[in-house]
Amino acid sequence: MTTTSYLHGYREEERERLHRQARFLEPMVHDRLPFRRRRRLLEVGSGVGAQTEILLRHFPEVHVTGVEINDDQLAEARRYLATVPWATGRYTLTKGDASRLELETESFDGAFLCWILEHVGSPSRVLSEVRRVLVPGAPVVCNEVLNATFFIDPYSPDTLRYWMAFNDHQLSLGGDPFVGAKLGNLLQSVGFRDVSTEVRAFHLDNRAPGERAEFLAYWSELLLSGAPALLAANKVSQEVVDGMTRELELVARDPNSVFFYAFIQARARAW
Repeated sequence: MTTTSYLHGYREEERERLHRQARFLEPMVHDRLPFRRRRRLLEVGSGVGAQTEILLRHFPEVHVTGVEINDDQLAEARRYLATVPWATGRYTLTKGDASRLELETESFDGAFLCWILEHVGSPSRVLSEVRRVLVPGAPVVCNEVLNATFFIDPYSPDTLRYWMAFNDHQLSLGGDPFVGAKLGNLLQSVGFRDVSTEVRAFHLDNRAPGERAEFLAYWSELLLSGAPALLAANKVSQEVVDGMTRELELVARDPNSVFFYAFIQARARAW
């Protein structure tokens, strides 16, 4: 999928993490999506099928076509969706490069992308292909990271060192950990119209201690999922990884800890 190396890797632990991540972020990612009465939905970067399941559950009239480049992810998606009763006969999974979709022009009436453009070499090329296969007026929804927004308190220097190395490594692989901020420009540049963007933020403190604890556990898992690749590339030392792990445990126990992170959801229509 014009993909860079996927920073998190394709281990079984990562596949399991992606399922947990999709469920955890479902309330924000899938809030009021514009896919009612749609019949043919394209999901680019369908991965392990975690987002596919949610789309099928929320929109019982839709058929989802998922495009994914990695064989292990496809195998897991097929295994998982075969266990979901409401998915039967309502999805197609195909291996493909999102920058050169082997799909007919104007063959879908909606498209969904989630955490994929950060990992591809040419987001504009992918979005151009998505626009090509959409019928006029069809909605597209893109959810993407904006890693510059990360804030944590108490101050955690090893965590911040690790986070900078995490982002630098993704950039060196050809990805873009800041692509969320660019979605408006990208969608407009390839011919989408009615482009809108919304900042969706997690700002967790003493007002929501339970949610804060849950999110810190999720975020710790996300960060550590990149550790094998960062260590192998000599981007961080084991001491930094161990220091970050200790810091995150301290933050999780601190009664006054604060966490902030924002991602961007963009919506547009094909013309």
